[in-house]
Amino acid sequence: QVQLVESGGGRVQAGGSLRLSCAASGRTFRRHAMGWFRQAPGKEREFVAVISWSGGSTYYGDSVKGRFTISRDNNKNTVYLQMNSLKPEDTAVYYCNSLSDYPRGNALDAWGQGTLVTVSS
Repeated sequence: QVQLVESGGGRVQAGGSLRLSCAASGRTFRRHAMGWFRQAPGKEREFVAVISWSGGSTYYGDSVKGRFTISRDNNKNTVYLQMNSLKPEDTAVYYCNSLSDYPRGNALDAWGQGTLVTVSS
């Protein structure tokens, strides 16, 4: 059973930064691409960013390109999302998941609790 635990969310003013973490356990973490997703109130879950299993390739959604950076540490079974220049429209619950393929595979694991990011104007 794979467990995904997201952390690092919080409340920040527009223009600020946050760094999210996702710790994975229960599977060989380094063999899968990892993605970040988000779900704003009343909206469907959307893709944010993905990183290949090696960390050598990344791909971003248009709304975050140039502001967010995804990275991973396979020794710590952790994937990160550095979020800069945050906007109120980035407000959402952020989730991570393993993906069946890079850059846009299916989510492989049960979704975790997520971490809430609130950006005030």
